[in-house]
Amino acid sequence: MAVLQRDTSITAERVVLTPPRKADFDDWAALRSANREHLEPWEPLWPGDAHSKADWVRRLKVWTTAWKAGQAYVFLIRNISDNTLIGGASLTHVRNWPASSASLGYWLGADFEGKGYMRESVIAVCDWAFADLRLWRIEAGTLAENNRSRKVLEAAGFEEEGYARAYLEIAGERRDHVLFGLVRQPKRS
Repeated sequence: MAVLQRDTSITAERVVLTPPRKADFDDWAALRSANREHLEPWEPLWPGDAHSKADWVRRLKVWTTAWKAGQAYVFLIRNISDNTLIGGASLTHVRNWPASSASLGYWLGADFEGKGYMRESVIAVCDWAFADLRLWRIEAGTLAENNRSRKVLEAAGFEEEGYARAYLEIAGERRDHVLFGLVRQPKRS
């Protein structure tokens, strides 16, 4: 699997996904802070200094190191029409052959939900992962009650594959998740 440059840009009809950079801090901190109540129930516990400059520097270091090692690819999602930051998506736990797989995660500001932006972003990042990373499988999990996330995954072609007890720590508790998978379709000769 090739390790790709951090100047990667994934463009879809209405969104562009790019790796986070130092200059993204203000937009990221503002969106995440304004959406804290909306996002916290679906994510691991936030650090005490969430969305501070120190938090951003730590995250950038981890994300950049993982990107260079080919282990994870974190993207920020912006609306193409006005460059507004609307959310983020990531491929983590990237595994080389023979697994050739990764785990998908994503988040979106509340004001941007219900408009198809996340479906479009998920499809774009998965297409990129299959074509550029040469992955064969992308996995995602969602809390059973997160119907919006389920709809995003299903609209992007993911299929429900199972149920995992105590799968991830979310909001400070181990939580069960519904598991989904998307498999690259082999080229037909």
